[in-house]
Amino acid sequence: MILLGYFAARRLKVQKESIAKLLIYIVVPVVIFSGVYTAKISVANLSLPILFFVICSLTALIFLAIGTFVFKKDSTKNLLAFTSGSGNTGYFGFPVILILFGNQAFSIAVLCSLGYVLYESSLGFFLMAKGNYTAKESLTRIVKLPSVYAFFVGLLFNYLNINLGEVATTTIESFKGAYTLFGMMIIGMGLVTVTIRHIDFKFLSISFLAKFLFWPVVILGIVFLDKTFSQFYSQDIYNVLILMSIVPLAANTVTFATELKVHPDKAAVAVFGSTLFALFYIPLMVSLFGLS
Repeated sequence: MILLGYFAARRLKVQKESIAKLLIYIVVPVVIFSGVYTAKISVANLSLPILFFVICSLTALIFLAIGTFVFKKDSTKNLLAFTSGSGNTGYFGFPVILILFGNQAFSIAVLCSLGYVLYESSLGFFLMAKGNYTAKESLTRIVKLPSVYAFFVGLLFNYLNINLGEVATTTIESFKGAYTLFGMMIIGMGLVTVTIRHIDFKFLSISFLAKFLFWPVVILGIVFLDKTFSQFYSQDIYNVLILMSIVPLAANTVTFATELKVHPDKAAVAVFGSTLFALFYIPLMVSLFGLS
């Protein structure tokens, strides 16, 4: 899919900016609505998006502080903050979870990913927008994002047990395929304009540290504390939590960076590199922690 995106931009002159708008304003909100609408509501399950939203937000703020020290006034710090707090749960995590744990864990993964998406559509978007816009302009752009509204509408429809009918349900399901396809293709589109000067090894190193070391340590700490004291979550949830913490950098990083014009080339390089790294890193971690 990444290669197809590269070909589409290089040969067919497809504009990644148009694909980014399709994802942000149409495809992603429908997928969020579907995930919340079909999820099984329970206290433990509903806590998962909140848990991940909090972790995403705190991680982003921590690495924004680090980025401010390292990159000074360069908007790369804003890209780093967004990147550190997000992960490729939908395009990459969902297929892996289906392979390892089957359908019973998929709804858990969807709820976890909603925490990521809510972060990306609120604080994450704001922090990245601050790289090019004022605080007021950034907040105005957040208000225009439909993803957060889709989350609450889906929750309301789920609670009221509203039946959308077969036609609507089938149509919504087709958006999941578009979500994965466009999300991975935009990485390839972003690579078309990349040159050697866009490879920022300092940015790559810190973003990899956030995604592949900081995140797993935090989640493993939460799992250890829950197992030891509260036992609030089940083993299935533990497995999904760990796996969702080791996915590569979010493809949506390229989507939002393109929309907000905050170093989309650096974003594409980092996401592509982390995706390749994850092909080896995830099997190693799965074997190490006995996830199956």
